[in-house]
Amino acid sequence: MTVAIEISVTQARKELAEIIDRARVEHEPVYLVRHGHRIAAVLDVVDYERLVALAEDMSDILAAREARDEMRQTGVTPIPWDDVKADLGLA
Repeated sequence: MTVAIEISVTQARKELAEIIDRARVEHEPVYLVRHGHRIAAVLDVVDYERLVALAEDMSDILAAREARDEMRQTGVTPIPWDDVKADLGLA
Protein backbone atom coordinates (compact mmCIF):
# COMPACT_ATOMS: atom_id res chain seq x y z
CA MET A 1 0.00 0.00 0.00
CA THR A 2 1.20 3.48 -0.85
CA VAL A 3 1.89 6.00 1.90
CA ALA A 4 -0.61 8.86 1.80
CA ILE A 5 0.75 12.07 0.35
CA GLU A 6 0.00 15.10 2.54
CA ILE A 7 0.94 18.66 1.61
CA SER A 8 0.17 21.85 3.47
CA VAL A 9 -2.19 24.30 1.82
CA THR A 10 0.62 26.87 1.80
CA GLN A 11 2.91 24.50 -0.05
CA ALA A 12 0.09 23.47 -2.40
CA ARG A 13 -0.38 27.08 -3.49
CA LYS A 14 3.22 27.10 -4.67
CA GLU A 15 3.16 23.65 -6.29
CA LEU A 16 -0.36 23.25 -7.67
CA ALA A 17 0.66 22.07 -11.15
CA GLU A 18 3.04 19.48 -9.69
CA ILE A 19 0.38 18.25 -7.26
CA ILE A 20 -2.12 17.81 -10.07
CA ASP A 21 0.42 15.95 -12.19
CA ARG A 22 1.33 13.69 -9.28
CA ALA A 23 -2.30 12.79 -8.62
CA ARG A 24 -2.86 12.05 -12.33
CA VAL A 25 0.30 9.98 -12.81
CA GLU A 26 0.32 8.04 -9.54
CA HIS A 27 -3.48 7.63 -9.27
CA GLU A 28 -3.26 8.33 -5.56
CA PRO A 29 -4.93 11.26 -3.81
CA VAL A 30 -2.80 14.17 -2.63
CA TYR A 31 -4.25 15.42 0.66
CA LEU A 32 -4.15 19.12 1.48
CA VAL A 33 -3.52 19.73 5.16
CA ARG A 34 -4.23 22.76 7.33
CA HIS A 35 -3.23 22.85 10.99
CA GLY A 36 -2.47 19.12 10.88
CA HIS A 37 -5.88 18.12 9.52
CA ARG A 38 -6.76 16.93 6.03
CA ILE A 39 -9.20 19.39 4.52
CA ALA A 40 -9.25 18.43 0.83
CA ALA A 41 -7.88 15.96 -1.67
CA VAL A 42 -6.66 16.30 -5.24
CA LEU A 43 -7.66 13.30 -7.36
CA ASP A 44 -7.28 12.30 -10.97
CA VAL A 45 -10.66 12.91 -12.62
CA VAL A 46 -10.91 9.32 -13.90
CA ASP A 47 -10.33 8.02 -10.36
CA TYR A 48 -12.89 10.49 -8.99
CA GLU A 49 -15.51 9.48 -11.57
CA ARG A 50 -14.89 5.80 -10.78
CA LEU A 51 -15.42 6.49 -7.07
CA VAL A 52 -18.67 8.35 -7.78
CA ALA A 53 -19.94 5.51 -9.97
CA LEU A 54 -19.08 2.96 -7.28
CA ALA A 55 -20.83 5.05 -4.63
CA GLU A 56 -23.94 5.29 -6.82
CA ASP A 57 -23.88 1.53 -7.41
CA MET A 58 -23.56 0.89 -3.68
CA SER A 59 -26.46 3.23 -2.99
CA ASP A 60 -28.61 1.28 -5.45
CA ILE A 61 -27.58 -2.03 -3.86
CA LEU A 62 -28.46 -0.77 -0.37
CA ALA A 63 -31.82 0.60 -1.59
CA ALA A 64 -32.67 -2.76 -3.19
CA ARG A 65 -31.70 -4.58 0.01
CA GLU A 66 -33.95 -2.26 2.04
CA ALA A 67 -36.82 -2.83 -0.39
CA ARG A 68 -36.43 -6.62 -0.15
CA ASP A 69 -36.31 -6.42 3.65
CA GLU A 70 -39.45 -4.28 3.68
CA MET A 71 -41.23 -6.74 1.38
CA ARG A 72 -40.28 -9.62 3.69
CA GLN A 73 -41.54 -7.74 6.75
CA THR A 74 -44.82 -6.65 5.17
CA GLY A 75 -45.47 -9.81 3.15
CA VAL A 76 -45.88 -7.82 -0.05
CA THR A 77 -44.93 -9.66 -3.23
CA PRO A 78 -43.09 -7.98 -6.10
CA ILE A 79 -44.98 -6.94 -9.21
CA PRO A 80 -43.91 -9.06 -12.19
CA TRP A 81 -41.93 -7.13 -14.80
CA ASP A 82 -44.39 -8.09 -17.56
CA ASP A 83 -47.20 -6.49 -15.54
CA VAL A 84 -45.18 -3.30 -15.05
CA LYS A 85 -44.45 -3.08 -18.79
CA ALA A 86 -48.12 -3.67 -19.61
CA ASP A 87 -49.23 -0.95 -17.16
CA LEU A 88 -46.81 1.47 -18.81
CA GLY A 89 -47.96 0.54 -22.28
CA LEU A 90 -44.59 -0.98 -23.16
CA ALA A 91 -45.80 -4.52 -23.82
